[in-house]
Amino acid sequence: MAKRQHHEEHENHERWLVSYADFITLLFAFFVVLYATSRVDNKKMAQVVNSIKFAMHFKGDGGIERANRFEGPPTEGGRCRAQPGSEMLPKTKREEQLQQLRKRIERQLNRLLQTRPQTHVKIDVEHDHLGVRLSASHFFDQNTAAIRPEMIPVLDAIATELVALGMPIRIEGYTDENRASASRFRDNWDLSASRAAAVASYIQSAHDFDGKLLGAAGYGSTRPLTDGKTAAAREANRRVELLVQFPGDP
Repeated sequence: MAKRQHHEEHENHERWLVSYADFITLLFAFFVVLYATSRVDNKKMAQVVNSIKFAMHFKGDGGIERANRFEGPPTEGGRCRAQPGSEMLPKTKREEQLQQLRKRIERQLNRLLQTRPQTHVKIDVEHDHLGVRLSASHFFDQNTAAIRPEMIPVLDAIATELVALGMPIRIEGYTDENRASASRFRDNWDLSASRAAAVASYIQSAHDFDGKLLGAAGYGSTRPLTDGKTAAAREANRRVELLVQFPGDP
């Protein structure tokens, strides 16, 4: 019987094409990722950041009852529908309303205050909320929570405009890092909370405002506006803020 001859297998010189094709595929995917990340919608990214802050209680009331809404047609993920009974303002109209509100308050302050109003009250406006910052050095005596009588008309002018909105008002008190001394308050937490409560109590009683729409909190020296150790920095950190959160976008 003749022996069966074994033919040598020919070496495949085109195996490199498989590796080359894999490399080209990975390179293509890499450039697709680069292209996608280079076209970030800054507006939508800002909305996502604000929503995360809202949900994590870093901004506004937090929680899920009044979560921020996203803009955009259904082809881009759709819009979250407004909850029944909530009144939503278009962004342009809301911003216009906030700017008008700020101008009305500033006119009242210019009429009431002989010195620069900014030293007593500062107004901050963002796309969804308005904040009124009261200088504790002007509205309260040192280590006390009683509103100075001469500042009552100023507080009335501010409260009249905010109460007319019929929206919740959150009042927050802050101090500098110096410990409260020679007073009836245990510490800065107690002092800041008492000042916030004093403002809330006055607005409720003097302006017949629903107490359910008022909130008061004291943060002591834990959230300074500036970390400076100068007298001006400490004075800026001693403050009471009135915050009005507007509904999210429809």
